[in-house]
Amino acid sequence: MTTTLRPSEPLQRNADGTQSRRYRVCVNSRPVGGIRLSTGPDGPSVACVSDLHIAEPDRGRGRGTVAVLAAEEIARSWGCKSIDARVPGDARVALRLATALGYVLRSRNMSKPLGPTPPELPVGTTARPMTEAEYGPWLVHEREVVARSLIGVGVPADAAYARADQGHARFLPDGLATENTLISVLEHEETRVGVLWLGLWPDTAYVLDVEADARYRGRGHGRALMLLAEAQAVAGGRDRISLHVFAGNAPAERLYESLGYETTHYNLHKPLI
Repeated sequence: MTTTLRPSEPLQRNADGTQSRRYRVCVNSRPVGGIRLSTGPDGPSVACVSDLHIAEPDRGRGRGTVAVLAAEEIARSWGCKSIDARVPGDARVALRLATALGYVLRSRNMSKPLGPTPPELPVGTTARPMTEAEYGPWLVHEREVVARSLIGVGVPADAAYARADQGHARFLPDGLATENTLISVLEHEETRVGVLWLGLWPDTAYVLDVEADARYRGRGHGRALMLLAEAQAVAGGRDRISLHVFAGNAPAERLYESLGYETTHYNLHKPLI
C-alpha cells in the first residue's frame, strides 16, 4: 500500500509572503487523515507542519511517518531550509514520532485555568506599574533576553533579533500605554526584585515576560511574580492564563508545573538537508 499526500485546498498565499496548504493523507487514494503545511513568522525559508491526524483504524502502520516525510519534501520544493512541528500537549505518540524523525524540542506552551479569587502575594511583597523612566532600559534588556533565548535553541542571530523586534512591535505598539497590557515591577521590602509583562487577551491572560532580577533569584520571587500574573488576570476578568517557555529552562518549567500549569503544545524544529 502506498501512502501519499493530496491537496485538500488551493495553496493559500498571504500578503506578507507566507503560505499554507492542507493535505489529505491517502492510502491507495483512500483518505485516512490530514496534515497542514505552512510558512510563518520566521520567514518563507521556515516551514511548519501541524494538524497531523490519522484515523484510528490506520494508526500504528507508519502512515504518520510517511505523511511528515512527504510534507518535508513539499517544504523543500517551497525553498524552505528548515521545518517546525507543533504537537498538542496530549499527543504523546505524535511527540515520539517527531523526535524519532529528528525534530528537536525548542519550547512549549503551557496554560492554567483560574478561579474567581485572586491569589495573595507573600508578606512584604508588593507590585506597582513600571514607570516611563524604567521602560526604555527594560525594553533593551528584554530584547536581548528574548534574542539570546532563541539563539540558545538554534535560531540564527539575525532571525532571533528580528523576531524579538517583531514581537515588541506587535504587542507593545504604544509602549506602556498599549491597551490590555500590564507591565509591573515587583518589590520586596521596597527593593525591586522582578518584572512582569502580562497581556489581557480576549480568550486568556498571557505572560509575555516574567523575570526575577539576577541578584535576588532563588528567594521565591519568581513564584511571587507568577502569583501576581494570576491575580492581575483574575482582576482583568480572565479565567485562564497561558505562557511560553523555552526548552532547557528547567527552573522555570519546574515552577510552572508546581503552580498547576499544563503543556498545551510542544514546539519542535528540524533542519532540511
